[in-house]
Amino acid sequence: MSDRGYRPPRVLSPLREHLRETFWFAPALTLVCAIVLWFVASEIDKQLIVYLQNEQAYDEIKDLLSIAEDTQTIVVTISSAMMTFIGVVFSISLVAVQMASGQLTPRVVRIFVRSRISKLTLSVFLATFVFSLLVLSSYESETDPRLVTSVPFVQSVLTAVLVGLSLLLFIAYVSSTLRLMQVGPVVDRITRDSFRVLGRMPSGLPQEGPITAETGQFVHEGRAGVLRDVNVARLVRAARQQGVVLRLIPRIGDFVVPGTPVLAVHGGSAPPRRALRYTVSVGVERTLHQDLAFGLRQLSDIALRAVSPAVNDPTTAVQCLDRIVQFLTALVDLPLGAVHHRDREGAVRLVQDVPGWADLVDLGFEEIRRCAVNSPQVTRRLLAGIDDLALLAAPDRQKPLIRHRALLVQAVERTVPDAAEREFALLPDRQGIG
Repeated sequence: MSDRGYRPPRVLSPLREHLRETFWFAPALTLVCAIVLWFVASEIDKQLIVYLQNEQAYDEIKDLLSIAEDTQTIVVTISSAMMTFIGVVFSISLVAVQMASGQLTPRVVRIFVRSRISKLTLSVFLATFVFSLLVLSSYESETDPRLVTSVPFVQSVLTAVLVGLSLLLFIAYVSSTLRLMQVGPVVDRITRDSFRVLGRMPSGLPQEGPITAETGQFVHEGRAGVLRDVNVARLVRAARQQGVVLRLIPRIGDFVVPGTPVLAVHGGSAPPRRALRYTVSVGVERTLHQDLAFGLRQLSDIALRAVSPAVNDPTTAVQCLDRIVQFLTALVDLPLGAVHHRDREGAVRLVQDVPGWADLVDLGFEEIRRCAVNSPQVTRRLLAGIDDLALLAAPDRQKPLIRHRALLVQAVERTVPDAAEREFALLPDRQGIG
């Protein structure tokens, strides 16, 4: 594998990330579009009125105008019922999100918040409500007794189109929400996002030999928060112009506070601070943009809650272990521990610390192993996953797997007094108990 064709990961724009995690931007933008659409439709209706002053043109489409006149009742109904409908639908949705958060983990709420279908549905619902109110005002403001001037034809047609679109989006929204309430789609979504992070990592071999001695540091001067993203392209460019190597001290996902070092300089004088401006992004919570371990953290949290006495759902824990093993299998032969970002000439300019193989194995298995001793379904699946990984791992990567297997066997032998039950609980099975 080589670094040829490698592109640095796209920068996580704080504004873009904020807009993806908020519910106000898309509806507000859609409301503006609905108002603009109404103005355009009003102008078209005015031009249509002029055109229909011709009696022959009026006779050709008078049936359509009669239908448009009948839609006034529909518009009145829509304008009065849409807000009630929106309130009921999204109140139920908030209850569903709360239930999913309690049964799985609060970290999965970000999936609901960032759901595009949810934002699109809310936006179209609100746009339909506002547009119908504006169309209703057009009905009431007309005073000409002739039918041709008292019916906003284009506006009526657009109202019907928005109603139809709202119904289709409502069906899609309900389907999407029900899927996100199921364990399988949620853990599959987390796994796919984790693989996207893995795909953005450079695949070349690490630098031969250690980097030069440290010659300086940059401390964090922004707000305290979780390190979510670094601007790799800008850091590599600044290091190349200065002829040095930069090293990111905290890992993605670490909590940093003002005054703590975030970047170390190796091999020369430090770049000017203005060249490193906006290269480190912190936020309130972790994101899967560059965080290789956050997916395993979420899967482990879901499994832990599933095996807790309050929930007692070992099948969910088994589904999470399936995905944990899947992700670790993809990492089993990849170089881990540090990512080396290179410039156009192939020289290493940025060293970024990432979790090593042992760190990721511990994250995936440690807490689940401690809590799953009394659940034979989970212990059997955990043993099968460890055995599968041991078959694929190189000898230098088998130590953490052997450790977890031995500790699990010891814990089961201490906890389960009956020999037959111990034998059953320590039998590897990829389905747990089927």
